[in-house]
Amino acid sequence: MAATETIAVLGAGQMGNGIAHVFAQSGYAVTMIDISGDALAKGRATIGANLDRQIKKGNLPADQKDAIMGRVATATSLEAIANASLVIEAVTENRDLKFKIFGDVDRQARADAILASNTSSISITEIGARTKRPERVIGMHFMNPVPVMQLVEIIRGLATSEETTSRVLELSKAVGKTPVEVQDYPGFVANRILMPMINEAVYCLMEGVGSAEAIDTVMKLGMNHPMGPLALADLIGLDTCLAILEVLHDGLGDPKYRPCPLLRKYVAAGWLGRKSKRGFFSY
Repeated sequence: MAATETIAVLGAGQMGNGIAHVFAQSGYAVTMIDISGDALAKGRATIGANLDRQIKKGNLPADQKDAIMGRVATATSLEAIANASLVIEAVTENRDLKFKIFGDVDRQARADAILASNTSSISITEIGARTKRPERVIGMHFMNPVPVMQLVEIIRGLATSEETTSRVLELSKAVGKTPVEVQDYPGFVANRILMPMINEAVYCLMEGVGSAEAIDTVMKLGMNHPMGPLALADLIGLDTCLAILEVLHDGLGDPKYRPCPLLRKYVAAGWLGRKSKRGFFSY
């Protein structure tokens, strides 16, 4: 794919605007699509603020910002994907929503377009089966925050073709990321390992083994993690953590993935982490 081609990103939230940012910074024309005009405005503002941060740190020449922002178009309708060679879905981690979106995208996108999902746990095989082009459906699981984190998990569904995989691996490298190919099992690699750790940290909190501050300090200073598991859960979103754990629990059938009752309670209370200003910590 040449940088003159258009990339469509579905969703203007923290993952969607981050993905749009890295593609636009690498010279691609990007259309960021969301049903909410407010979300699109907020997403563009976030991209601008993140570019300012890069400029302040000396990682980006100041005169490049306007050109990068100029490559990010916005739209509220799926019709805007018509010219895209790659469509990346980055909406809420909800199986039924993703299945519906991929059915709709399949009907609207170019016949030769690759359809990618930024899902952190849901089966790419199942998503691909909702389309008439499962060989062109693939997982591109970016890490949060996207402009900073190097990794992209590339997930092949059962039907994903070699050609689709190699094109997406190339494209990931072209936007400065390190792609790692993994197999399509619940949670892939990143969340299959990360979410049980976060869940265990929540159990430690629920059982009074330590305070949230104590648990996170142990993992930061004892295990050299840059961020403690409870603060990381707040960054990811406790509702997203719960959704991923449910996918792991349902898909693998192992009780070790059972979400902690305290995590369920926080989500029920609307304490979702940074996005709601309260989770395991206050923001």
